[in-house]
Amino acid sequence: MRQILLSMLKILISAALLYVALRKVDLFDLGVRVSGFASLGWIALAIASSILQLFIGALRWCAVSAELGARFPIVLAMRFNLIGAFFNQTLPSSIGGDAVRLWLMARAGAGWRAATYSIFIDRAIGLIVLAVIIFASLPWSYRLIGDPRGRSALLLLDSLALAAGLGFLMFGRWHRLKGWWATHYIHACAVVANRLMFSPSRGPTIVILSILIHVFSVVIAWCIVQSISAAVPFAQIFLLIPPVMLITTMPISIAGWGVREATMGLAFGYSGLIPTEGVNIALLFGAVSFLVGMLGGIAWILGPEKGTSKLSIGTADQT
Repeated sequence: MRQILLSMLKILISAALLYVALRKVDLFDLGVRVSGFASLGWIALAIASSILQLFIGALRWCAVSAELGARFPIVLAMRFNLIGAFFNQTLPSSIGGDAVRLWLMARAGAGWRAATYSIFIDRAIGLIVLAVIIFASLPWSYRLIGDPRGRSALLLLDSLALAAGLGFLMFGRWHRLKGWWATHYIHACAVVANRLMFSPSRGPTIVILSILIHVFSVVIAWCIVQSISAAVPFAQIFLLIPPVMLITTMPISIAGWGVREATMGLAFGYSGLIPTEGVNIALLFGAVSFLVGMLGGIAWILGPEKGTSKLSIGTADQT
């Protein structure tokens, strides 16, 4: 019953935010703007970029899994990422696909602990790097965002994200937490995250892959901007997309719908841009994610994951 109520709440949040965001949007005009051959070409490029982003994410996931003793073939990781993208669109959460990826990896023979740790650490590293990117771009963001409320909201959002990320990494430094049942597993994940991010050999690769994942979110948005010929420079998209993505990761809606559109409209308004254009871009961004998710749905329907046979993942001693 509790899960049903939470799902209903998320549906209501998505519906309410979409209603607010779409009140001044002309959906017919938006459809006309993306109906041309050139526009559809840009949308196709956005879809290709989204698939490439999933592949880069699969590379990082493989690196995290290997650190946990589970050797994860990149082809299988990419397949699970695609399937996860499908369930991100169909489950009542923006992180529902993570639960499915965890289940698929554990069922493939990696073990529940390695699977759970790998998903949690992979997600945590991505959010930490995203918070650092936003922090590093604050001087330029403050030039773009003239509204004091927008500046304060951005600073508060990033401060909370940085505090959470640094707090998580510090968990791995406090060895007394290892013996407490309430913090044992978080401590174990933090130890592995520290080992990955600050390793002279593996750290740069993990960080670069994480940065590329977020850069591709900007590239996808830029392709969408081009598809509707919106008057938004690339530099502004580069500054606005990361904070929107950070807010969209909060599991309070269905696949980020509503949260993404409302946040993008606010971000555009605070930056002196046309808010409805921000909503248009967010809608098409969601549509691209939906189409990529449908590819994952096809992989799920046609694949062996629903059967009783196990896929093989090499394992070693797990942390």
